[in-house]
Amino acid sequence: MKNQLYEQLKSFTEYIQIEKHYSAHTFEQYRHDIEEFYVFMKEQGLSSLKDVEYSDARLFLTKLHEHGLLRSSISRKVSSLRSFYRYLNREKQLTDNPFSFVNLPKKEQRLPKFFYEEEIQALLEACGGDKPLDIRNRAIFELLYATGIRVSECTGIQLKDVDLGLSTILVKGKGNKERYVPFGSFAHDAIERYITESRPKLMKNQTHTQLLVNHRGGALTQRGIRLILNKIIENASLTGKIHPHMLRHTFATHLLNNGADLRTVQELLGHSQLSSTQVYTHVSKDQLRKTYLAHHPRA
Repeated sequence: MKNQLYEQLKSFTEYIQIEKHYSAHTFEQYRHDIEEFYVFMKEQGLSSLKDVEYSDARLFLTKLHEHGLLRSSISRKVSSLRSFYRYLNREKQLTDNPFSFVNLPKKEQRLPKFFYEEEIQALLEACGGDKPLDIRNRAIFELLYATGIRVSECTGIQLKDVDLGLSTILVKGKGNKERYVPFGSFAHDAIERYITESRPKLMKNQTHTQLLVNHRGGALTQRGIRLILNKIIENASLTGKIHPHMLRHTFATHLLNNGADLRTVQELLGHSQLSSTQVYTHVSKDQLRKTYLAHHPRA
């Protein structure tokens, strides 16, 4: 039965890679979630997926809670298994889906963390310098803040995707969906300087067309970008941690705080659902105070 379980997993993962075009990161999450459930099945003496009942699915959920997982992580695991069973139902390999009626735990309503404009200015000042790596790091920071793109999208940009004449970048997002994202004059100047001055020096004997490169001339990785951003925040002497998604959160927050409409921000972020963008409709305390002072008759 073990071989059958892994054949079913292999079939499903090929489906989400080839037909659904899921990213490598999403693929790994699905595979990990299903393999974790296989371990649970072994512990419960369940040798086949068709032996799993609703009560087993509920017990699996309980064990995830006992292990102290966040509700968002539990929801993702249940969603992965629900999709796995749905696929096997469609392929006529199974007739039931024990996860169909498992209620997903309500997600925590956590506001995304973002930088205030003064903090962004401090970070920009911390990534100055005229060395090739300094110029590259400034271009990366300007690009992430100016476009709000994901770090995975950033590392995937090719030279041909950058149009300096129109100040736009062709971005390949989740599910290989493409969108054009504009950027402003500061990012334009930083990217142009990087391409003309810094990148040729860093490339050495490399010949690939990846926009962002490391100190050896190879393609820059997501981990590489995280290390660069951590160094920038260290140089800025700001407290707390930085991660690439904070610049995405900051991009969306600053646009909305300065009057951009939700639909436009949704398009720029590459969200398929407006509800994904609505989390950014929170505003900073400074913005609330400014709005209050500007509009209340007794302010």
